[in-house]
Parts: sequence; C-alpha cells; structure tokens
Amino acid sequence: MRTTKLTAVKRLYNQKFWLLAIGAGLVAIHLTLTWKSENSDLLGTSFLYWLAVCFLVFEKHDNLNLESGIVPSFLGLSLIGIALIKSATMTSFGGFLYLLPLVFALGLALIASGFKGLKQYGGELLALFFIALPKLLPTELVNITPFTAKLSAFMLWYTGFEVNRSGLNIYLPNGSVEVASGCSGIELISQMLGLALLFLLMFPQKRKQKIIVPIVAATLGFIVNSARVALMAFIVTKDDMDAFDYWHSGDGSLIFSMIAVLLFGLFCWFLIEHNEPKNKASRSS
Repeated sequence: MRTTKLTAVKRLYNQKFWLLAIGAGLVAIHLTLTWKSENSDLLGTSFLYWLAVCFLVFEKHDNLNLESGIVPSFLGLSLIGIALIKSATMTSFGGFLYLLPLVFALGLALIASGFKGLKQYGGELLALFFIALPKLLPTELVNITPFTAKLSAFMLWYTGFEVNRSGLNIYLPNGSVEVASGCSGIELISQMLGLALLFLLMFPQKRKQKIIVPIVAATLGFIVNSARVALMAFIVTKDDMDAFDYWHSGDGSLIFSMIAVLLFGLFCWFLIEHNEPKNKASRSS
C-alpha cells in the first residue's frame, strides 16, 4: 500500500517536472524568436506577460488537476509541434509571433489537464490572447485611427502648434503625417487590457473596480499612443527621419509602451493601497 502511494507521488512529481521543463523551453523559444525579430515592443510585452502567467500558474500549482487523455494530449502536442515547425521554416514572422504564446500555452494546458481542465487556465489563456488580438481583429471591424488622429492633433494644438487636420492627415507648417492603421494604438490598447486582466487575477477587486481597471488601462494605452503620434508629427517638421524611424518602429516605441505600463502600474498601486486600509479594518473587527 505504501509502495503504491510513493509510486503515485513520484509519477506526479515527474509529470510536474516535465511540464515545467517543456513550458520553460517554449517560453525561451518564443522570447528568443522575438528577440531575433528585433521587435523590441513585443519582446518587452511578452517578457512581462510570461512572467505574470508563470507566477499565476505557480501560485495555484498545488490545486491544479493534472489529468489528461490521449486525444487532448495528442492535440496539444500537435499544436506545439506545428508551431515549432512553422517557426523554424519562416523567414519573416510578422503576426505569427503575437499568436505563438497563446498556441504554446493552449497546447501545454491540453497536455497537462485535457479539455476539462482548460478552465483552470482560463484567465491566463485570455491574457495571452490579448497579445494576438490586434493581429486577429479585422482593421475594418475596430478602426480607431480617426480618433487617434483627432487626439494627436488636439495635443499639438494645445501645446501651441499651428495644426490642421483633414481625416487621417495632420498638417503642420513644415510638414504633415498620415496616421496609418498600424499607428492607431489598438496594439498597445490590447496589451494594456491584457495587463488589466492579469492584475485582476493577481489582486481580485470588487465589481466596480473590475469595470474601472480595464477602462483605465485602455484609456492610458490610447492617450500614450496618441502622444507618440503627436511627437512623430513634430519630428517630421524638423525633417529628422532618423528620429522619426526611432520613435516609429525603433526602441522609441518601446519607451512609450513602458510609459503606459508605468502609469497603469501606479494606478494599480493606488488601488491596492486604497483597499488595504479597508481590508485591515475588516480583519480587526
């Protein structure tokens, strides 16, 4: 009887070990591919998301149901295998890197817990889905580019520039820019919504705050991205294309993402500090 129990514990330990090893390898592969693609914005976002997701899974690993069947395990292995083969044969990744975390996580969840156990990872999978969301949404379905152009033009006008706007075009005395769909901010907004979900998973809030947190996250993403577009419009007037490329597709875009994350982090810190006195009061009573 004792031997059987020790054998079961050993199998469970080995299962967790192999799942941990596979998960660590998949995370490393995705981060390496993202680094090689020189997409610094996605690299920073992916690192933050993976860190949060791993923390959340580790927090509840003792309560996870690690039972899977042949079919879900085969499907999970197939998803991971196809993704690895595709990543090894592609010369240009494009939106594939945005979808890869969700594919890896879904495949690993199926291997670990099967179809019935997927709900254990619902929040984590949904958070990773927000990374891929901008690449999955049709541009015509959610087009916020006109609003981005309006807010960017307003920011320039408010700071003292002579600015005119016509549709998606922002005109300044010495130059103009057209706000393309790629600069609408939907990517940063999606990333911020994913961070809002991760925050709510880590620090459960009341119903009212569950509504406020994603609204604040999306608003910050939209405003910060509009400020970035306004800065690029200003740089165009200086005829400095190197600086324009830096803020458009270089490390400058990562700086604005960091600003949005930092502001949201300050808001979350304020929310936690605001709720802590109430929690202490309820405990003392």
